[in-house]
Amino acid sequence: MGQFTPLTAADGFTFSAYVARPEGTPRGAIVVLQEIFGVNSHIQGVADRFAAEGYLAVAPATFDRVKTGVDLGYTDDDMKAGFELKTAVAALPGAGVLQDIQAAIGHAAQASGGKVGIIGFCWGGLLAWKSACLLDGLSAAVAYYGGGITAEEEIARQPKCPVLAHFGDQDHWIPLEGVEAFKKAHPEVQAHVYAANHGFNCDQRGSYNAAAAAAARERSLAFLAEHLA
Repeated sequence: MGQFTPLTAADGFTFSAYVARPEGTPRGAIVVLQEIFGVNSHIQGVADRFAAEGYLAVAPATFDRVKTGVDLGYTDDDMKAGFELKTAVAALPGAGVLQDIQAAIGHAAQASGGKVGIIGFCWGGLLAWKSACLLDGLSAAVAYYGGGITAEEEIARQPKCPVLAHFGDQDHWIPLEGVEAFKKAHPEVQAHVYAANHGFNCDQRGSYNAAAAAAARERSLAFLAEHLA
């Protein structure tokens, strides 16, 4: 349904984004932020499903500043490679990859003619939270099991748009005490905890949980429909 399109950030850097367009006039736009595995078939599928719901979906390749064309699976070796790439991106000077996300937001707004939301998974969940707090042009943000989102420096941030957050109670990457601290600091955030592990939304991972994924998707679609109308 979608295709890769080059986009350009404010500093002149050109990166790739998977863009899925709906039939007819978009009801708004969603920026989809990848896990540490690149804009792989799972992330492309997420974008395609949002397009099927009537949204223009833009999934920027947030590894492009350190390595282009990343498309990993979910093996232990893939996870190691993904962590290394994420670490390299985190070490970028200045605004780093947030510039690319801002460019994706701008493209989504222009191409859809509507409001823009953002949704991220794993590392992308953390980036979705950062985007909600630091970037412009967003009307809603959804973070799925955002690794690092419960760190003190992240909890200290204040979102500029409504936020929905999904967590799993068996997620060893995000302990429940951190989730509770996040919820206490941000009562304005709609936070839900599921009987599930990290990565529960991805049907290509062993941690996939169909019931949790369905419940989170229903809540996410309702939340986005409310704030992007």
